[in-house]
Amino acid sequence: MYLQSISSAFPPYSFTQRQCWEIAGGSPAVTNLKERSQGLMEKILCGDSGIAKRHFVTEDPGVLLGAGAEELNKGFEMAAPKLSAEALKKALEKAGVTAGEVDALFVCTCTGYLCPGVSSHVAEQLGMRGDVYLSDLVGLGCGAAIPTLRAAEGFLAANPGAVVATVAVEVCSAAFYIDDEPGVLISLCLFGDGAAAAVWKCEGKDGQYRAEGFQTLHRPEDREKIRFVNKDGKLKNKLHRSVPEVAAGAVRELFAKRLGEPDQVIAHTGGRDVVDALEGVLPGFVLGETRKVLEEYGNCSSPCVLFALEERMRGGFDDNRLWLTSFGAGFSAHSVELVR
Repeated sequence: MYLQSISSAFPPYSFTQRQCWEIAGGSPAVTNLKERSQGLMEKILCGDSGIAKRHFVTEDPGVLLGAGAEELNKGFEMAAPKLSAEALKKALEKAGVTAGEVDALFVCTCTGYLCPGVSSHVAEQLGMRGDVYLSDLVGLGCGAAIPTLRAAEGFLAANPGAVVATVAVEVCSAAFYIDDEPGVLISLCLFGDGAAAAVWKCEGKDGQYRAEGFQTLHRPEDREKIRFVNKDGKLKNKLHRSVPEVAAGAVRELFAKRLGEPDQVIAHTGGRDVVDALEGVLPGFVLGETRKVLEEYGNCSSPCVLFALEERMRGGFDDNRLWLTSFGAGFSAHSVELVR
C-alpha cells in the first residue's frame, strides 16, 4: 500500500515542563504525596527530561490530577473524536481526497473508551458514507500505530481499489493517575495529547512511500513491566524502570529482520532514556526526528511514531527507505519499512 499523505493535530493548550510543575506543585493531589515523590516529579519536570513542552485538552491540567474516573473518560469522549477528525481532515486535504471517497477508517487508541468507537464519531463529523468500513483497535498501547497500518494493508489487499484512512489518537491526560509509585509519577511527567492521520491506496505514484516488511514481536513475560491496570475505575499506567532496556532489546531483534538498509530509523518517542537505549542498539543512527517530537510534544503514545515520520518528510530528505518502529504494552514491538 502507498502513503498518500500524513498529518497531525494537537490540542491548543501547551505547557512547558516547568509550568507543569508549577501547576502540579499547587495541587492537593501532589502536596499529599510523600516528600520523596514530590521531589521526583520536580526533578523530572524541572530537569533534563528531553521534553520542553506538552499539549493537553484542557487549559487547566491541574484539575485532571484530582478528577474522578467518569470525568476523565468524559474528557476522552469529547477530545478524541475532535482531535482525530482534525488530523484526518488535514490528511485528506493533502491527499486531494474527500471524506466521501474513503472506504475504510481504522482508528487506534488506548487512553479511553467509547462504544461505538472513535471511528464512528469521526465518520459522522467528517460526513463519510454510511457504508464506510469502521474498525477500532484498542489495547495495543504505545505501539498501536504500526499494527493499525498492517490492518489497513490487509483491507487494501482484499479491496485493491479502496481508499483507506488510519488514525492514531491518544488523550493521555484522560488517563492521568497519581500515587507514590515512581512509574506512575514518571508517566505524569512524560505524556501529552495528540493525533496523527494518514491516507493510503493500493496503487501509488512515483515518489510515494510503499509500506512493506511488517514485523511484530510479542513478549508476554514482560507484560507487567508496561501496561494499564484499572484502579478505582481509572487507568493506571504501570512503568518499570527496565522498560528502556526491554524496548531496546526488542527493537534490536526486529531491526535484524529488516529487508533493506534504511536511510533513517523513525521510532516511537518513549522517553529520553528509551531513545538513548534505542540509539545504543542502532549503531550509526541518530534519532533526530524522534527526539524533536519528544521535545515538542512529550510522549503522546501511539501517534508519536507517525509524528516523527511527518517530521522527517517535512525535512525534505531524499530518503529511499525508512524503517519505523513502535513498542509498548504487551510487551510488544512492531516495525514496518517505507520504500520509494
